[in-house]
Amino acid sequence: MKPKTKTQIEDYDAVLDAEYGCEGTPEREQFRREAYAFCMGQVIKEARKEENITQQELAVRIGASKGYVSRVENGLVDPTIGSFCAILSALGLRMDIVKSLA
Repeated sequence: MKPKTKTQIEDYDAVLDAEYGCEGTPEREQFRREAYAFCMGQVIKEARKEENITQQELAVRIGASKGYVSRVENGLVDPTIGSFCAILSALGLRMDIVKSLA
């Protein structure tokens, strides 16, 4: 027997509204911050792996603990802009700030 597949397309904003409240509510903003921290952590983790260095090696390069690097990569802590720039630099990356066209 084949499993049923869901064919109905859902509005993801409606899903988030139902789960975390409308945009601008404290619950929705908390979710957004946590989701952003998780995504940025995954970007850092992937870049670290591409550089073929351990969390400990990255920690030494930025003057932090291995635990701190782990918490950043797992989205448990949102690094300050200074720490984020240090991480990028240690991984051979850079951040460009550009004005939006919109």
